Amino acid sequence: MTRSLLQRALPRTLLARNIALLIVLVMLSQVCVLGVLLHYVQRPRVERAAAVFATYVSTLDNLLAATPLNARSQLTARLDARAQVPAEAFETPPRTFMRGYRLYQRSMFLDSLRAHLPADMPALWQAVDGQRLWIRMHAPADAPNAPYWIALPVPEDAQGSGLDAAILLSLGLGALAALTGYLIQRHLNQPLQELTRAARRVSAGEMPAPLPTDGPTEIAAVSGAFNQMTQALQQAEASRALMLAGISHDIRTPLTKLRLSMAMAMPDGSDSSFVVAAESYLDQIETILQQFMDYAGSGEREQREPGDLNALIERLAGDFAGLGHEFELSLASLPAVPYRPISMMRLLMNLMQNAIVYGGTGLAVRSWATPDSVIVAVGDRGKGLSAQELEQLKAPFQRGRNARSHSGGTGLGLAIVERIARLHGGGLQFHAREGGGLEVWVVLPLNGSMR
Repeated sequence: MTRSLLQRALPRTLLARNIALLIVLVMLSQVCVLGVLLHYVQRPRVERAAAVFATYVSTLDNLLAATPLNARSQLTARLDARAQVPAEAFETPPRTFMRGYRLYQRSMFLDSLRAHLPADMPALWQAVDGQRLWIRMHAPADAPNAPYWIALPVPEDAQGSGLDAAILLSLGLGALAALTGYLIQRHLNQPLQELTRAARRVSAGEMPAPLPTDGPTEIAAVSGAFNQMTQALQQAEASRALMLAGISHDIRTPLTKLRLSMAMAMPDGSDSSFVVAAESYLDQIETILQQFMDYAGSGEREQREPGDLNALIERLAGDFAGLGHEFELSLASLPAVPYRPISMMRLLMNLMQNAIVYGGTGLAVRSWATPDSVIVAVGDRGKGLSAQELEQLKAPFQRGRNARSHSGGTGLGLAIVERIARLHGGGLQFHAREGGGLEVWVVLPLNGSMR
């Protein structure tokens, strides 16, 4: 529970965490420095000043006691001696929240002064109209019933004013340390940000330039490992492309020869039902092969371009209309969306083809825009599937129960659609269509972020 609260309290970014840690450490160090300064530097100074001040007070008290009566009256008048202490004088100095260290020093001075003075000579602190100490002197021998109070200036060491500059300097050094730490952390974060951008470019199918490895040892090691990974990915991509090209060539070549051999082997006028069936099977093999090729490729290397999705939808709908499949279009005005043209055409074509094969009726395509995305929905009136079945269709080689009567499929159609949608930073959603049937939504972000 405590760990969970601590995780929620910590900032999310490494930069913010390091800066917060640095500020806390600087504050703790400044508090420790202030404590050491007050206890081991200021305290001896204040106690020494209290001892000297007590000696001065005792000397003044003895001087007043030894002064003749007529001269003592003039002396006490010049010292502003009073029979009663002013109401503004207190046993403890007034508290100040912003400068609590001054209260600490003044209280320490008063305690040390009282320890050096006799118990019958109290000392009071006046903070109004200047800082002063009121000391009650002993009554002279010729006037035993007339004790009087004398105000004396407070020594500088007891007021704590000398600490202002030290504390301000300490705070300034702390702020400078925090700023320096921030700049250092920003400098360390820059390679990490470059690494993040490069990783996103790799996931989007691009190959970024090698990252610099001339920074700190740890960052350089990460950058070097990333460069090795991108090189391995480039080699794997080249090997995959070569393998796919070889498979396509090596399989399609014998298929073509087989078609030619069957056509040449059948005599004229013979029953061609076998040839038609065989060619149908060969077409299925080529379709399956093409689906595997499409799923393996999915257009990672294709460059994205801003374009009009509605125009692409209308063109595909026109092509299907020429084949006898009419789609009802409901297209709203859409902003330009960056997409890969061939991959997006394959995505929409697969969805529309699935609607024709598995829905058959109520074919429709609609599009609209939200503040942060563009949505294209392809619908039909076919038999609906459960939510679990719909999610399973996104995985490769999964076919719905309404597809079991259709041969020639591999279960890769929606997997290809899902992969292309994610390649564009979007996703695939299934929704029940009002009035029956199914709608497949393709959600594309407007900010153009792609994987």
